[in-house]
Amino acid sequence: MGNKFTSFLVLLLCFIINLVNSEYYHSKSILSMAPHNSVTHLHFYYFDIHTGNNPSAIVVAHANQTTLSPTFGNVYAIDNPLREGPEETSKIIGNAQGLYVSSSRNKDDVTLTMYVDYAFTYGELKGSSISILSRNPVSAPTRELTVVGGRGKCRMAIGFAIISTHFLNVTTGDGIIEYNITVYHN
Repeated sequence: MGNKFTSFLVLLLCFIINLVNSEYYHSKSILSMAPHNSVTHLHFYYFDIHTGNNPSAIVVAHANQTTLSPTFGNVYAIDNPLREGPEETSKIIGNAQGLYVSSSRNKDDVTLTMYVDYAFTYGELKGSSISILSRNPVSAPTRELTVVGGRGKCRMAIGFAIISTHFLNVTTGDGIIEYNITVYHN
């Protein structure tokens, strides 16, 4: 009888210890927003080329069926050059790598959801990048995208990009997009 009582007390003690400690399964969150020391304004052109011998954007997956839009569900992998100007001969200052998805079922309202890292290979931000995760309603004359992060000199970046279509071939999908970005970073 004494063995059962001792076993019961040990189990009860373990249960109480576990119950008390279970309140601390996570650490307390400390709200701390590091001040952003720098503001950077960027201006460049994004070349999204689907055609030719060396396309910079390709379809890597597409839906088997879609009744409303021929592109809905398409997933594109990109390695698009970023240039100082809208001409093909303009200096390349970096590249945009990532994915975008055609996310609108309405064929008259082309919308992309973009997951893209904009890496800079020239200039003051050489070796740094910013990351954009945002909805891009391509049909709108100007759009706003969200900067959600960065690396290098753009570490902890937040901000926004105002973009507009400089050129678009609706048949091929080739386009040149003008970017004006404001980035707050450390």
